[in-house]
Amino acid sequence: MTRAAADTTTRTVPAGRDLTLDLARVACVLLVVFVHILFTGVGRGTDGSLVIEKTVELQPWFVAGTWVVNIMPLFFVVGGYAARAGWRSAVSRGDSADEFVRVRLARLARPALPVFVFFTLALGITRVIDLDPAFVDSIAIGVGSPLWFLAAYLITQACAPFMMRLHERYGARVLVVLLLAGFAVDTFRFLVVGGLLGIDRVPPTGYGFGQEIFGIPNIVFIWLFAQQVGFFLYDRWFARRAWWQLVALFAGGYAALWALVALAGYPASMLTNQWPPTAPMALLAIVQAAGLTLLHRPLTALMRTRPAQGVVFVIGSRLMTIYLWHFPVILVLIGIELVLPLPMPAPGSAAWWWTRPLFFVIVLAAVWAASLWLVRFEKAPRQTPARFPSATATVSAVLVFVGPVVGITMYGLDFPLAAAALATTTTALWLTGAKRAT
Repeated sequence: MTRAAADTTTRTVPAGRDLTLDLARVACVLLVVFVHILFTGVGRGTDGSLVIEKTVELQPWFVAGTWVVNIMPLFFVVGGYAARAGWRSAVSRGDSADEFVRVRLARLARPALPVFVFFTLALGITRVIDLDPAFVDSIAIGVGSPLWFLAAYLITQACAPFMMRLHERYGARVLVVLLLAGFAVDTFRFLVVGGLLGIDRVPPTGYGFGQEIFGIPNIVFIWLFAQQVGFFLYDRWFARRAWWQLVALFAGGYAALWALVALAGYPASMLTNQWPPTAPMALLAIVQAAGLTLLHRPLTALMRTRPAQGVVFVIGSRLMTIYLWHFPVILVLIGIELVLPLPMPAPGSAAWWWTRPLFFVIVLAAVWAASLWLVRFEKAPRQTPARFPSATATVSAVLVFVGPVVGITMYGLDFPLAAAALATTTTALWLTGAKRAT
């Protein structure tokens, strides 16, 4: 084989695969890592005392910035695109919806397993050595905050086969129903529960009964809406629109978002609207799908280059590992700085801002080193007969897996919830795993 032929072979991409979607996934995860670094403001003040704050949240531009950098709806849009493509491949192979869901569960639960082992051990040790519970809680809440994605994404992916059938039969009417349901949940949560009944937010790590619990149904309605937008993206509905129509959709979506905040009283920060999700997240899904389509041509040109393909494929092969482990790595690196001790600029100072890109590179390098072993959990399991090949077992596994994760998101990460998540993740993988060879 000639050198030219070999080069052509290495650049071969599966037919019908849009590499701009892989690029979007990678860019979104890297953005999440960088934003979390900006949230973690730990340093020393001018008097040498320890300063701990959420630095980026204190900036006057923070709220406006969340309208641009909160790209979580795009995760679900791209997930809908991938689910539609994956479902068509599964159907062509003769796979059932049950098998489709089991594969999606494994792709989330397997990388999550070592994370829950780590959290259970670390939080168990803090109890043994009798660390200040308030200090432990302040750290654990931040570390556990990204875990909501595991529950929300698995719920949407598990519903994907059914939602695709609705999409093929009813089209945009499904979007209307989901959005109206989302508004109904928001109305009950904010007006009835929060206003008339006077039930406010649950204090962090407080096992209580706050108005957030009434927003839990929107995990289904709002994130399914975003996934449904991804089905339209796969069907090239957005691609068939003229550029000015996409611009109008983009601008109109932001105008509607402004109306929800200014006139309907929704929180101005899109981070606040993220969990439990509210109607603004549905509008952002449309805005971001339109924006991604507007950028499709230059992004496609970029993804024709070998360096871009290499970076995207290498990072993409361990994307869940990066997402799940970056926050623990950030805190471990900060702990090393404190113990040595190393010079630490005051959070919010010019030196602190200028060193954030360097810290970002160090965090990625550390996560990369950890991924050399952890990536084995991210590899797709070998297709073998399931231990319990029934829809009941699969549904049970999904519910068992997401339960403690939702609890962590609602009340904060602590030892009992970490141990419960470890047990239920193990159970979910056992329920849907392969039979032992006989």
